[in-house]
Amino acid sequence: MYLSTLLIDVGKNPDRPRPGRSWLRNFYRVHQRLCMAFPSTTRKSDDGDFLRPYEPEDNGSGQVHVERKTEAGFLFGIDPRPGGGVVILVQFAVRPDWDYAFHNARHLLSAPPEFREFEPSFTKGQALRFRLVANPTRRLSPRSIGADGNPVRKGVGKRVPVPSDQLHEWLCRRAEEAGFAVDGDSVAVQPGYVYVNEQLHGKGHRPRSVRYDGTLKVTEPDRFMGALVRGIGPAKAFGLGMPSAVPVSSPVAEAESRRPR
Repeated sequence: MYLSTLLIDVGKNPDRPRPGRSWLRNFYRVHQRLCMAFPSTTRKSDDGDFLRPYEPEDNGSGQVHVERKTEAGFLFGIDPRPGGGVVILVQFAVRPDWDYAFHNARHLLSAPPEFREFEPSFTKGQALRFRLVANPTRRLSPRSIGADGNPVRKGVGKRVPVPSDQLHEWLCRRAEEAGFAVDGDSVAVQPGYVYVNEQLHGKGHRPRSVRYDGTLKVTEPDRFMGALVRGIGPAKAFGLGMPSAVPVSSPVAEAESRRPR
């Protein structure tokens, strides 16, 4: 697998308009642009200068809108940095063509994309510092209890946000499925929202996002590796569900631990 870091040009003044800042306000547009890094052979040969509008069918076969695994698909996350900077982290199965994706939008970036191979390995019992920005949801069933304390009568099968007092419990359940256990005392939970305006479909909405920071212990290395590849929870096309983890003793982890929450 591979990992890229995209440093976005958001400027120094949040009150001053900036193309990168405007772009990040709509996660649907961010996902569209990242998909462009996997053009089909036909698209790239017919439009090498990227002059015509990009269409979903222009994506390279087997890399976009597919199940994420070590051979296909990608995950991304948007990470605000100290001082007001913003970085997009992208994890993918095949090498992307960032030159093509940003051929007509280089003004969105403040530096050339960084790129490296990504070959993590884990051991049972290993302690890691992690971050996950996820979309905690649950699917309503006939046994689900509504906010009024009564069984739900409508919307059975619908996916709804997890209540605020159950966000930590949701993470613990997902952790067990994903081959790790969280240190409950260490986990900081920060709820929020992301904005999505799918203009092609004429709809806009605000999926809930929850940022989890803390430490974990690997219980099943193979399952944990699978969770890093596939992501955790829904709304992955909107920058949610991509976990990141580093050893607790690494310089990166130490720097992260000192960042303000």
